Amino acid sequence: MLEDQIRDPQAPKGRPTPKRSEAQNARRKAVTTPTDRKAQVRAAREARREDLAKRREALANGDERNLPAAHQGPVRKFTRDYVDSRYRVAEFFLPMAVLILVGSLLPALQTLSLFLWLLVIVLIVVDSVITGIALRRQLAKRFPDQNTKRAVSYGLMRTLQMRRMRLPKPQVARGAKL
Repeated sequence: MLEDQIRDPQAPKGRPTPKRSEAQNARRKAVTTPTDRKAQVRAAREARREDLAKRREALANGDERNLPAAHQGPVRKFTRDYVDSRYRVAEFFLPMAVLILVGSLLPALQTLSLFLWLLVIVLIVVDSVITGIALRRQLAKRFPDQNTKRAVSYGLMRTLQMRRMRLPKPQVARGAKL
């Protein structure tokens, strides 16, 4: 990766060297800021708004260039696709929790609801362990020389969200081969 950034000093750079006066004028223009404090604040707010709009759109469309840093890179993309390609028990936790809570309000179903809570928690833990092991294995196979630190926890946190609420939006269909 570093070799790509280092350029041969004898190789042409593909553009003419600017004159000193042009380079200095370009630097001065870049530094020029509005003298009015309110205009500065307004410009900064507008720039922040545009940046947030780009990031929001990238999260909705999966555009790699404008994603926040926490979601960028091939390792994170593979992790998202791996998690999104299968059904996970944890993503159904909220609907199951609502059903169990409603069931626990009925005196006849209180014992059953306690058993269901335990069953759901055990299923989520077992599914998370299996998913974590399989994901770690796939990451080691596909990205042997890259940093995959915290990718498994990123994937497991993604499983806890319902599919339609996940950001960045899922880019693969369920059952897709990776």
